[in-house]
Amino acid sequence: MSTADCPLLPVIGGDLQVPLVDGSETRYVNLDYAASSPALEAVARHVTDVLPLYASVHRGAGYASQVSTAAYEHARRVVGDFVGARQDDLVIFTRNTTDSINLLASVVPGETVVLDIEHHANLLPWVKTNARIVKAGDTLEETLKRVDAELASRPAALLAVTGASNVTGETLPLRRLATIAHRHGTRLAVDGAQLVPHRRVSIAFDGVDYLAFSGHKTYAPFGSGVLVGRRDWLDFGEPYLRGGGAVTQVGLDSATWRTGPARHEAGSPNVIGVTALARAIQELSALDIREWESHEHALRDRLVDGIGGLPGVRIHRIFPDAADAVGVVSFTVDGVDSRLLATALSAEAGIGVRDGKFCAHPLLERLGITGPAVRASFGVGSRLSDVDLLISELSRFLAEGPRWTYEFVDGHWVAIDDARPRPDWAPELEADQGYYGCAA
Repeated sequence: MSTADCPLLPVIGGDLQVPLVDGSETRYVNLDYAASSPALEAVARHVTDVLPLYASVHRGAGYASQVSTAAYEHARRVVGDFVGARQDDLVIFTRNTTDSINLLASVVPGETVVLDIEHHANLLPWVKTNARIVKAGDTLEETLKRVDAELASRPAALLAVTGASNVTGETLPLRRLATIAHRHGTRLAVDGAQLVPHRRVSIAFDGVDYLAFSGHKTYAPFGSGVLVGRRDWLDFGEPYLRGGGAVTQVGLDSATWRTGPARHEAGSPNVIGVTALARAIQELSALDIREWESHEHALRDRLVDGIGGLPGVRIHRIFPDAADAVGVVSFTVDGVDSRLLATALSAEAGIGVRDGKFCAHPLLERLGITGPAVRASFGVGSRLSDVDLLISELSRFLAEGPRWTYEFVDGHWVAIDDARPRPDWAPELEADQGYYGCAA
């Protein structure tokens, strides 16, 4: 039996039954891990154990507060060890990857060089400050040469790159990028939102100076994020949040700010989110690395081979010479509205994929995608049968069209006479609620 026939780790909702538009039910096939991954079952159990002892941290004498403080600070060590942090690196907890990159952008003492293929989270914070944008080449090798030339042209404080594309899954060679950056006196920051949930990362080994990633993409969807990296900029930059916990002394016209993580973690932190992330990381750490990568490669190969031969299907890539890609595959179908396809896959087969521009508008424009695309993504809770169902349903859709009738309303497709029930705590959305941001 292939390691991909079964999930590597059990996730909440792995056997969830969802209603279909025809009145039947089926197991939900979650192929939207790149947006938010499901919680590991071990994480959910851990949260249940932690909640009775949940309390505000750092300044409480009560037993629950002391336990919560210990768990919160232990999570810092777990995260640092998992990503191969150096002894003097800071581990700062934030809301998500976007928050982490904005924090870093607030302390960088100079210009930042970025590629034009980035997720908006690793583009917009730099554009607002001192950004120099490098247009990626037709190949990865050409792109590395362009980055080298840009850094050689004049000094830059930081080179900020994605670890793995949220559109194509392709990874960048971090050690080579670090070598290029450091040769020119530049530091390297990595948006690890899509990399960390799929690959073991060592920032010390690879020479990465800063790494940002999210709990909600790393099987702990309780709203935590991380920034790990060198402390000098972070210790002396302006505090990212101003409030309680970030100071040692406050007057009406003055404040003495802390150094270390506390400087940027003002207010009551997300103890549950942080400890959930630490528990998820412990589960991922216990995986055999070869088995983990083999599982994902098997799923990706099956999907690419299965849909790549279907008529009109175009699987999108940035670089023909990219050596590795994680479990993210985006595609379009000639003459088919991606939004309609995604809606029909959900309503008629219980398959959850994402459609849109994935908060990477410049990249999709570069790839020649004028409208939305479809993205299928998977992880440790996925199985080959999930991929096979997507392949078979896509093939059937292309041959026969949708089984149901849909109409285009307020920028999205809806099933006519859709009677699928919802929990009473999640009522129907009104008008265009929930259909904004990076979808168009």
